[in-house]
Amino acid sequence: MAATMVFIDGGYLDKVLEHEHPGKKIDYARFAVELAKPGELLRAYYYHCLPYQSQTPTEDEKRRYAAKHKFMTALENLPRFQVRRGRLVRRFESGKMIFTQKGVDTRICVDMALLAGKRAFSHAALVSGDSDLVPAVEAAKPEAVLVTLWHGSQMGNSRPSRELYQVCDERREITAELIAKVLR
Repeated sequence: MAATMVFIDGGYLDKVLEHEHPGKKIDYARFAVELAKPGELLRAYYYHCLPYQSQTPTEDEKRRYAAKHKFMTALENLPRFQVRRGRLVRRFESGKMIFTQKGVDTRICVDMALLAGKRAFSHAALVSGDSDLVPAVEAAKPEAVLVTLWHGSQMGNSRPSRELYQVCDERREITAELIAKVLR
């Protein structure tokens, strides 16, 4: 049976769930197992940032931070799960406050490339839509890793980048049927 690593860009998955499966809460352990099929889940990596907190956090900032921290801690306690944290940076652009994730894509790329180079797995299930991950896929494929991209609808706000879609070996949409299998 194939050993499968699952790499989940948490921000992207949040976007897919919000836009395409609103109100649905998933069981992440079952989700990872489903993505690994027909192989065996070796490990699932989940990448995300904790919410931004100002130096003097508001009650809303404290609440959002505590909820996300609790969620990530629960994921860390799941069997075969590893949480990798990036950081959220605030900046102003055209008079508007913008929040940007830093370090998430880099961590995904490093983990996928290093583990593929060690031949730790034969299949990768990648949940993302970001073209920044193309180099990770390109590094994994010559190491005999089959990469399956799990993505949002091709027609919606969460469609994957064309470059990432093309470089992956297989592509699967995160459908209502899949979400129904892994509901909490």
